[in-house]
Amino acid sequence: QVQLVESGGGLVQPGGSLRLSCAASGIIFSMNVMGWYRQAPGKQRELVATISSSGSTNYADSVKGRFTISRDNAKNTVNLQMNSLKPDDTAVYYCNLKDTWDVSNWNTYWGQGTQVTVSS
Repeated sequence: QVQLVESGGGLVQPGGSLRLSCAASGIIFSMNVMGWYRQAPGKQRELVATISSSGSTNYADSVKGRFTISRDNAKNTVNLQMNSLKPDDTAVYYCNLKDTWDVSNWNTYWGQGTQVTVSS
């Protein structure tokens, strides 16, 4: 089994910063993609950022230039540095892992979520 545990959420003022972390445990195949998704009240879950085991990154247009995703393969962790936060960033943030052994079949795992609230 694979488990993902997020941490680092909280309440910040507009323009502030937060750093989210996600720790993965269990058997994880070497070819994988880890990322962050978020869901605001009444809205669909959306992609925030992803990073592959090779280091390739992908960001939603709404967070480009403000958020930075990184990972530590040795520790099986992924981080999201969030700067210049806006009220629209308020959401529950979920850690995600997708991995594969044969490239044709992918597994998907989710963390429990951590609340990020940006408000004056």
